[in-house]
Amino acid sequence: MITLQSVFSARERIRDVAVQTPLTPAHSLSVNGRDVRLKLETTQPIGAFKIRGAANAIACLNDKERAAGVVCTSTGNHGRAVAYAAARMGIKATICMSCLVPQNKLDAIAALGAEISIIGNSQDEAQLEVNRLVAEEGMTEVPPFDHADVVAGQGTIALEVMEQFPQVDTFLVPLSGGGLLAGIAIAAKAINPDIRIIGISMERGAAMAASLKAGKPVEVREEETLADSLGGGINLNNAHTFEPVRRLVDDVVLLSEAQIAYAMGHLFWKEGWVTEGAGAVGAAVLLDELSDKMGGNVAVILSGKNVDMTVFHRVVSDWEERNA
Repeated sequence: MITLQSVFSARERIRDVAVQTPLTPAHSLSVNGRDVRLKLETTQPIGAFKIRGAANAIACLNDKERAAGVVCTSTGNHGRAVAYAAARMGIKATICMSCLVPQNKLDAIAALGAEISIIGNSQDEAQLEVNRLVAEEGMTEVPPFDHADVVAGQGTIALEVMEQFPQVDTFLVPLSGGGLLAGIAIAAKAINPDIRIIGISMERGAAMAASLKAGKPVEVREEETLADSLGGGINLNNAHTFEPVRRLVDDVVLLSEAQIAYAMGHLFWKEGWVTEGAGAVGAAVLLDELSDKMGGNVAVILSGKNVDMTVFHRVVSDWEERNA
């Protein structure tokens, strides 16, 4: 059971690994009387929010589990977070990923000293290698989202936002496996039950959105997308994120690739921030007024900046030409 106290405890554990990130006004998005602020998880040591959950989960391991080393599957940012946190604690880390993970994320993980294993064409296939390493080599798994300590770590974002922006009434949150959204929703709604939580995914292979529609976890086919960090399934035996997302989310919005690209360009040219596709999805909802659940004081989670810069240059150049 993940509670508000779980999130407060996580904040103490990760204090020396994850940083308290800025919450900055977004003037270009604050229109029609709305106050919009950007939570810059892009400024974490690994450039993404995932450091919070990974650091909390690893900090909770016992000596035997640490000695065995940690392993995870990842679309990039979680693997980077596990590699970083494990290196800080002197623990061996192995990161299993599919061939869809961009090269820039592979390089960043390798630079942190973790071992990388590329398996198959989906996160589910990479998970099979994680399962093998746990069963045969006794390694300790740190899941990317479906883990109580990971969810509690991600929830520390809500504590910071609500201290930095007490009048906040809406969170716009990237939605993949649900660790980020579940953590934020559990903490935020425990403090203020009236707060609105809006999850955002891409149209291509949004596993949590499909599962919510079906009323249970389901499999989806992974597809290439600008929001590659939001890819992957939610685990058919999901134990920690599906239910809180189903119970606490107020709205789910799905975005086209064009909407994601435009939001990335807008955040760069109008606000000065580099974001990966997954990190820009909240801005897309605001730009096109895609949810009628938004209030007047909105916190947008810029979840990460670890984008392939060749792709980013193309996206922002297209935006500039379109808006010249």
